[in-house]
Amino acid sequence: MTAAARRTFTAIVAAALGTTAAVGAGVGVPGSGTSAVDAVAVAFAPTPGPEPARARELLRLLKQDCGSCHGLRLTGGLGPALTPGALRARPAASLVATILFGRPGTAMPPWRRFLSEDEAVWLVARMASGEVDVPR
Repeated sequence: MTAAARRTFTAIVAAALGTTAAVGAGVGVPGSGTSAVDAVAVAFAPTPGPEPARARELLRLLKQDCGSCHGLRLTGGLGPALTPGALRARPAASLVATILFGRPGTAMPPWRRFLSEDEAVWLVARMASGEVDVPR
C-alpha cells in the first residue's frame, strides 16, 4: 500500500470511528519501527483502561468469543493469530476497525454493539502487549 493510500485509509477509519486524532502515515506500519501498542497510543490517545470488572469481562470476551475463531490461545484457527508477533505489522487503526465493524464476506462479525471504541482500543493494546489473561 502506498503512503498516500495508507493516509487515506487511516483517515477513513478515523472518521468512521469518530476520532479526531491525527493518524500519521507511519503509525503501526510495517517497517516504520512503530509497534501496535505505540500506534494505538498515537492514533487514538486512549483513555485509561476500563473499570476492573469491565476489564475482566472484556478479557473473557476476548478469550472465549474471539478465541472460538482465533484459537483458545489466540494463536490462530478459522481467524488469524492475535498474538503480539502476528499483530506487530498490522496498523492499530485497522485492528480497531475490524473489531468494531467486522470484515464483510468473512466470519468476522462486528462487535460495536458490545464494545465502545475505547474498549476496542484497549483490547488491541492488550493483544499487542500479550497481556490477555483474565485476572482473578
